[in-house]
Amino acid sequence: MTGIEVVARTRVSGGHPVGRLVCHPRLPLIAGLDAERGLVHIWSCEAGWLRALGSVGDGRGVPDSAWHRPRHPGVAWHPHQPLLAVAGESGVVRWTPSGPSDPAGPPFTARYRHLAFSPDGRTLWASPSSDGADAAWERSDALDLDARVISAGTGRPWDTGVAEHPGGGLIATLASDQGATLGLFARVDPGDTPARMRVQDHALVLDCDGYTTPVFSRDGRHLAVRGNAYGNTLDVFTFPGLRQVLATTLGTPTPDYPYPQEWLDEMRAWSSHNIAFGARPGVLWIGTPTGALVELDIEAEQAAGHELFAGTPVSALGRTPTGDLVVASGEGELALVSVNADPAQAEALGDDTARAAVAAFLESSSEVPDDGDLWAHVVMTDGDRSWDADDTTTVTTASATDPTWLRLQAAVNTARDQDI
Repeated sequence: MTGIEVVARTRVSGGHPVGRLVCHPRLPLIAGLDAERGLVHIWSCEAGWLRALGSVGDGRGVPDSAWHRPRHPGVAWHPHQPLLAVAGESGVVRWTPSGPSDPAGPPFTARYRHLAFSPDGRTLWASPSSDGADAAWERSDALDLDARVISAGTGRPWDTGVAEHPGGGLIATLASDQGATLGLFARVDPGDTPARMRVQDHALVLDCDGYTTPVFSRDGRHLAVRGNAYGNTLDVFTFPGLRQVLATTLGTPTPDYPYPQEWLDEMRAWSSHNIAFGARPGVLWIGTPTGALVELDIEAEQAAGHELFAGTPVSALGRTPTGDLVVASGEGELALVSVNADPAQAEALGDDTARAAVAAFLESSSEVPDDGDLWAHVVMTDGDRSWDADDTTTVTTASATDPTWLRLQAAVNTARDQDI
């Protein structure tokens, strides 16, 4: 286990808690999402200091009617420039050190929920589609920033965010439905204009919906997924093998419906954005409602607690490009935390390992046709069992211990066969 040191602290304007932290992948910049007021705050963390740079938003929160929680604005950092794209109720706004402004080119007035830059930064992916169709969530948009052209409804559906693999050339995202969520992996070719998500035929299948953006480890050998809408689950998979090495529930497991108020209160005490991989390979950090950080060594199966905010919940957690942690509290405090890891150990499994993981995954998988149904083309795994299209179209029996999506699929197939 390692030691930690708080090197800087600051308070959010007005003392409102930040519910999600998004760190720039290469620059010392941090975006903090204040969902209650619909604001995005930006800080610099250069040279171990936290300095407020500005905010974006109109100060009006967007409630989520399902769980009565405010909804975070969609944000995305440009992979190389100090530029943040923010999706608000009135359209897309960009922030730079000069301040917020509307993007150049066509009016980006669509009410997107999710944004992500392509790895080369020349395309802004946006979801759901702005093409005006009734099934907007079934497609996504690609905004060519060089040509200033919006290709509406041309991309596959995705949601919650996009995670770039540290080995380059591959991204992970989610395509959610109430019964099941697909964890998709897509190749991104640098020559594509606009950049396309070339979805591969190996995918994760997660029960129900409500997950947050997947998180890759620094060396690319692990992938963590936090969710779901009905419980504080945490799953960690190896990459490229997609073998599940951790499946746990933070707090009390989900009881039978109707949910007791005590359980709902406890569930909401856990942040949905409370995980980050550290600089040391295989170490996942978890923020808790008591204000502690849990350091979990996945491969050694060891855990240690570090007190940070005494009695105040961790509301968000992120990792800066230098490997420091940035932690937000439920009382509107932000802390920059240095992790005293051995630099040689942190670099032992670095870029070469990550690139090898991507190469191995792409070698073992194939691209799904653009017009192909995902469920009919992907081989899905939950980290333990696998299913292909034949399995999902023919299964008619499932036990109470099987995932919800499989039980629903079995019921649908049984009803179909009886009608025949």
